[in-house]
Amino acid sequence: MKTILHVSCSPRGQDAESYRLSQKIIGHLQRQEPATIVVDRVIGDGRLPSVDSDYALSQGSAADVSDRGSMILSEQLVGEVESADVIVISTPMHNYTVPATLKTWIDHVARARRTFDVGAAGKVGLLRDRQVFIAIAAAGRFSGERARQPDFLTPYLQAILNMIGLHDLTFFSVQGTGSSPDNVARARTRTDEILEDYFDVSIPGA
Repeated sequence: MKTILHVSCSPRGQDAESYRLSQKIIGHLQRQEPATIVVDRVIGDGRLPSVDSDYALSQGSAADVSDRGSMILSEQLVGEVESADVIVISTPMHNYTVPATLKTWIDHVARARRTFDVGAAGKVGLLRDRQVFIAIAAAGRFSGERARQPDFLTPYLQAILNMIGLHDLTFFSVQGTGSSPDNVARARTRTDEILEDYFDVSIPGA
């Protein structure tokens, strides 16, 4: 039985375009494996606290020095990642990059000596690689011929997730959600068609 960890990052919750897209992705995965369990880690409501002083002291030390506060929460979040066979991250683009809620989750999960190590060659990921799907919603357009804004979200996520050992990344996006309803509907349709093609070709039995 497989487990999907769904990290939901939008403050709009289930009304968010990124959430809708993530449910499409999860639906395709569940059609492949009907018994799949979905673990929802909802962080878009802002209740996930930032790392604290105990965490910061630990990261600056040669070994973990505290099992209080942020270190306990960090261990829980890392455990969710380790237990998942597939990870789905649904996120809006805020100010050209990841929202603060997703950055907070990353700060807990990207932890020295736990999910990455540092040696002579630099930082090396310690997590087992697995499929990671990132569902992005953006009010503007950041890719393709009609791009009108920079994209610091996808390269950042690629770099930071690679750093902890997650390399099998696939990005899907609905762009232009700040435009007219007709344009949003067309963007949804295009993205849904891309999803259908991807899972029909890339995932045996999907």
